[in-house]
Amino acid sequence: MTWRAGLLLGVGALTLPAWPAPFLGVAVLTAAVLLLVLLDRAMAVPPDALTVTRSGERTVRLGATATVTLHLANPTDRTLYAQIRDAWVPSAGARPDVPPDRLLTVPPGGTATLPVRLTPTRRGDRPAVALTVRSLGPMRLGARQRAGTPATPRWTLRVLPRFDSRRHLPEKLARLRVIDGVQVTRGRGHGTEFDTLREYAVGDDVRSIDWRGSARRADVLVRTWRPERDRRLVCVLDTGRTSAVRLGDEPRLDTAIDAALLLTALAARAGDRVDLLAADTEIRARVTGSGRPALLARLVDAVAPLQPALAETDFELIAAEVLRRERQRSLVVLFTALEAGAIGDGLLPVLPRLATRHRVVLAAAGDPVLNRLATATPAGPDDPYAAASALRALAERDRVRAALSRYGVTVVDVPGHRLAPAVADTYLRLKSLGQL
Repeated sequence: MTWRAGLLLGVGALTLPAWPAPFLGVAVLTAAVLLLVLLDRAMAVPPDALTVTRSGERTVRLGATATVTLHLANPTDRTLYAQIRDAWVPSAGARPDVPPDRLLTVPPGGTATLPVRLTPTRRGDRPAVALTVRSLGPMRLGARQRAGTPATPRWTLRVLPRFDSRRHLPEKLARLRVIDGVQVTRGRGHGTEFDTLREYAVGDDVRSIDWRGSARRADVLVRTWRPERDRRLVCVLDTGRTSAVRLGDEPRLDTAIDAALLLTALAARAGDRVDLLAADTEIRARVTGSGRPALLARLVDAVAPLQPALAETDFELIAAEVLRRERQRSLVVLFTALEAGAIGDGLLPVLPRLATRHRVVLAAAGDPVLNRLATATPAGPDDPYAAASALRALAERDRVRAALSRYGVTVVDVPGHRLAPAVADTYLRLKSLGQL
């Protein structure tokens, strides 16, 4: 029964005092209104008879807006009067163009289009939950309604990471080109690859002179060198409990993903092969470096649904997987937290095996709250205890950093907003030195 039926019943009740038998009048009025409601409901289009499909975007960057359109077809010979509620998960940020309380009229054989604008607030997969169609009769007195009828068409919007660090990519690529030029004009660096021979110019390093080639050509020739290419880079994302810590407005995992994307884009341009591994107590994602033109797109799609797991990371599993998959010496960049408990009990026991075979870089996004607490001026009775706790945590980080350095691990420990460029700079430095 709709509000119209209730209004009709109320208006009829106002006339009852004029009836000779009011109680009989109530019964007659109620029966009449109920009969009209049932008749009107019977004339409403059955929701099961409708055909519903969707079209629109399947992916969107976090912070952007996507449009998904619901197509509601009325194949019956009656006019459809309906109210539509298209429900998505709250984090999808759905804003329908047609409000759920607006009455929609679809003629026989016609189709209505209902666009929904989605501005997600979280990364990952955001599905449509349920479609509710409330079909009213011609008199708007009765209605047929069943949640999920017709069947909700499946649609999932994949929300990709923001990749805010891509603004640093032009500057890092310029540095990469400078490294190429420096290696060519200034001679040999450690572990670089031979490029070509050219005539000696004033200012060239005499140690780069190729004496045999000079003797054959009767001219002084020097060797030129270029940074090593086709090296192997493995990005490892720790998705355990420490990745759930919020750094500002986002979890540590999102900061690590942003840094990994910048590093992947830079390394792919440099001609290196990039693999990605995400794990906690099990492997969550794998991306291999085959098919470089589409590597970044595949990597973005693979990391989009990753979410932190509230469990201790199994570094034994990560080390075994890296050693099994990477036979050639590689640069392994581990994105995790520089936490004494997780590193001391989990990573340090397996680190010798990993560091013996590969070059390891540990990239950690520091928590700005610790620095703020450690340097804040006490303003209350609890502040000295908070400052002491923060200082102790920072001291433990220093001890962990020293322990990692003893195994030859390069530690990048910076605030979250600086992690992506700092990791890229470390990669460029190692590449310029030929230490990949």
